[in-house]
Amino acid sequence: MALIKNHGIESLTQDDRKQSRLCPDLLISLEDDNATTRRWAARDLANCPGVAAALVSRLKREAELSVREVILSTLTQLGDATAVAGLVDCLRSEDAALRNEAVEAMKQLPDEVAPMMQGLLTDADPDVRIFTVNVLESLCHPDVEAWLIEVISTDAHINVCGTAVDLLSEVGTPASLAPLVQLKKRFADAPYIQFATDLALRRIQTD
Repeated sequence: MALIKNHGIESLTQDDRKQSRLCPDLLISLEDDNATTRRWAARDLANCPGVAAALVSRLKREAELSVREVILSTLTQLGDATAVAGLVDCLRSEDAALRNEAVEAMKQLPDEVAPMMQGLLTDADPDVRIFTVNVLESLCHPDVEAWLIEVISTDAHINVCGTAVDLLSEVGTPASLAPLVQLKKRFADAPYIQFATDLALRRIQTD
């Protein structure tokens, strides 16, 4: 019985996909009760203009992981201002999985995300600042080190600075040495900062 039911769903899904792939119809399908229908709609909406807001809205409510993955993929393909702003907004979500998914998606959009980095790294929420540093981890952009140096030079939150130091130990150049030394002095009573900074200094000096 289960096998027959699954074939029926698959057949219905394929037929449904053949019926209409017009953008307005895809937006309706994006809200369908059937997860497979929503997944197909999210994939095909990559060919439609002006749909990022609807995709972001669905992403924030979507419980099915496979659908969320396709929505995120489509948003990175679109890569417009609305898509990027929507991903940034997900960094404030209470859903830890959604936050992590948004971070991974943003890493794929270095040029689109770069103009927002300065604002995100000075956001009032330290968690958002930490997530933003995590985005920098795989962001292929020439200003990554400069952004990290600014973080360890100005941010008052120890966890934000600690996250930035961890990344500087991997991407830092001699330009980071003096700011790292200053950070050690600023958080002289913080054992982890002392350990992480010493590690970063050693790695940079031996590269």
